[in-house]
Amino acid sequence: MIKNFIKQHDEYMGEFVYGAIDGSVTTFAVVASASGANLATKVVLILGVANLIADGFSMGVGSYLSSKSRAELRNKRRADIVEIGSPVVRALVTYTAFIAVGIIPLIAYISEYILDINIEHKFIFSIALTSMAFIFIGLMKSSVTNTGKLKAIFETLTLGSVAAFLAYFAGSLLEGILT
Repeated sequence: MIKNFIKQHDEYMGEFVYGAIDGSVTTFAVVASASGANLATKVVLILGVANLIADGFSMGVGSYLSSKSRAELRNKRRADIVEIGSPVVRALVTYTAFIAVGIIPLIAYISEYILDINIEHKFIFSIALTSMAFIFIGLMKSSVTNTGKLKAIFETLTLGSVAAFLAYFAGSLLEGILT
């Protein structure tokens, strides 16, 4: 099923994977640093949503400018540089993937805030959901790059976990220093 979807939308799948990886890793890092610093749910949501909007837009702009530059270079040199797809669509795919997958680490915090229920271990819940997102992204990445599934999943899980650990440690350290 995933392979068929990727085949139909092949020209934009790289951008989807790129946006999804960055969205999940950066938002999870925000959640981890806030958890390490023992920040309130409201603060986690403010930082997380601001990250989704601003960093996602930045990623989309980067995708657009990169695609547009390659197209301009191709036209200027009349070279055989292959650029598939519209720069605007590439930017929108990157931004959409960033938001769609990047919101996953915030689900426990959103649920607690909107539903007004106390979720005692929000960060643990976030770790579990984000790990599932990393596995999904790893599978998508393996299909896009034609690499082994386990290798892609392991790489995505490992790099996402390292980023979260560093953010958690930084949040905890800074909270201790600044209070």
